[in-house]
Amino acid sequence: MIRCVVVDDKPLAIDILNDYISKIPDLTLVFSGTNPLEALEYVMKKQVDLVFLDIQMPQLNGVQFMKIVNDKCQIILTTAYAEYALDGFENNAIDYLLKPVSFERFYKAVQKAIRHFSLAEPVQPLIHYQPTEPENDFIFVKTEYKLVKVNMDDILFVEGMQNYVSIQTTTDKILSLQNIKKTEEQLPKKQFIRVHKSYIVAVKKISSIERSRIYIGETIIPLGDVYKEEFYKVIEGKQ
Repeated sequence: MIRCVVVDDKPLAIDILNDYISKIPDLTLVFSGTNPLEALEYVMKKQVDLVFLDIQMPQLNGVQFMKIVNDKCQIILTTAYAEYALDGFENNAIDYLLKPVSFERFYKAVQKAIRHFSLAEPVQPLIHYQPTEPENDFIFVKTEYKLVKVNMDDILFVEGMQNYVSIQTTTDKILSLQNIKKTEEQLPKKQFIRVHKSYIVAVKKISSIERSRIYIGETIIPLGDVYKEEFYKVIEGKQ
């Protein structure tokens, strides 16, 4: 069970997140409030696994809060401004949620947290939940000085290069200061698949496949042995 705290200076935002938490069996709410100082005291004294944290708050903002708690617990940021997500990346937040937060997007962020905590059982789909909003068709990636919006439909493939990745789009190459695992978590699994320890490809951009080589236009991408079985399941429509 993941013990959660919600911190936001807007009571309505707290009510929404509290309601969302109550819908997921693997989460339990142990504290919520509008005062970040009270929340910080609770986190430092009690067992807390995950904090849903607003950034813009009086007395103590979200970035200051993260720096104080350090690695004592994991953080999912909630903010109305995408540019603040850069602070989250720099302080190792699991994810960031843009307000207004839909349940679908909240659920995806929670799944990342559950994978982080390595729970034995994955989150089960909620029988009574029917998504009402479409998936985002873009992601934000961290570059040297800013967050860059990348349309998913423009992505051809992603290449991992030690501590950063190169995202090749139809028009440009974007270098991002995040690793390939983080990038893989941002991309929808039905559209993108890991084919090598250093490559993720957009399935619909594949031109042809020859033995252990994937062609995207004139670019040849290796297909690693450990990824072949999962790759062909996707290609053949079995997953």
